[in-house]
Amino acid sequence: MTVHDPAHAFVPYPHAPVPHASTGPLSGLSFAAKDLFDVAGYPTGGGNPVVLALSGIKTRTAPTVQKLLDAGARFVGKTVTDELAFSMNGNNAHFGAPVNGAAPDRITGGSSSGSASAVSSGLCDFALGTDTGGSVRAPANHCGLYGLRPTHGRVSLHGALDLAPSLDTCGWFARDVQTFARVADVLLGDDAKPLPPQLRMLWPTDVWTLLNPLVESALQGAALQVTDLFGPSQPVDAVLESFDAMYWNFRYVQGREAWMTDGPLIERYAPPLGPGVAERFDWSRAVTDEQVVSARAFRERYRAHLAALLGQNGVLVMPTMPDIAPLRNAPESSLEDYRNRAIQMLCIAGLAGFPQLSIPLAQRDGAPLGLSLLGSAGSDRSLITLAERIAAAH
Repeated sequence: MTVHDPAHAFVPYPHAPVPHASTGPLSGLSFAAKDLFDVAGYPTGGGNPVVLALSGIKTRTAPTVQKLLDAGARFVGKTVTDELAFSMNGNNAHFGAPVNGAAPDRITGGSSSGSASAVSSGLCDFALGTDTGGSVRAPANHCGLYGLRPTHGRVSLHGALDLAPSLDTCGWFARDVQTFARVADVLLGDDAKPLPPQLRMLWPTDVWTLLNPLVESALQGAALQVTDLFGPSQPVDAVLESFDAMYWNFRYVQGREAWMTDGPLIERYAPPLGPGVAERFDWSRAVTDEQVVSARAFRERYRAHLAALLGQNGVLVMPTMPDIAPLRNAPESSLEDYRNRAIQMLCIAGLAGFPQLSIPLAQRDGAPLGLSLLGSAGSDRSLITLAERIAAAH
């Protein structure tokens, strides 16, 4: 770590030099990486003491991190992650809770908690995170940041710890859209099939009904700005069958893969797991083969449903999360309830594998609230271009 860290965003590893190009498209920018990514000279701890003890010092840097270094960005440290990336609260029982730079009395969200904390606290210009079930989008919403869950597989996660590989994605955070877009040009390049000029802005009525009236009111103004800019919105139903079906099928896929990834470690070493994380792994262990087969079939049907709904030019305009960040002193039971409500929204992009960009366009009670654009597979860079236009008109 090479920066002062009042936000407790960074894992306090001894400093190791990480060379970067002297010039390039990201020259002058500093960045951090979630402690799931390998960086030569550092261990990779995954937010868990046993994983850290087994890690050793890495001799290779994850390709996505290296791409940023080669583009001229300066690495400043590895950020705290929720334990084994299997939480959404931003509180690690072993490494603490990074501070939300936009609302210090509220949680950062997780599991990319330290990355969102570092950016929102001004400790670096952008930071890498991962998003399986919402781990970029939730902290982006909570900390007033731009955050992308990209099309599944578009940004490499080679050299990073897995949670649920068929759902894991590599995203990033920035405070402003110009910085966010510079990183996008390096990590994404151009879309193979960019969104066309004539867009269909789609309003998923079923998703908006999940909000309470205060949250809906806070987001409506931002949403209307977007539809005023790109054309009137068309009401649609984004959900297939029911929210319960979406929620449980997502959780069955995630749970089975999380147990396949971390179950051997848990069974061999019996590491102490923090609140919420321990219970989720216990639940994941019990997911049946029948549940997994059914859930994977549901995912294929849902991906086809959403692809048909979006077509080549559709963009969903939707809330990122059910509300602003919960307070830091909220009991674990209420945080778990909030997480479960959030998954009903977040699993849309997760099941489909499509890109979702959270934009910091609203506030409630003085805390940030994100509005999301969700597009078809491969439309990632186009969504960011839309965000640039929104910011310019804001």
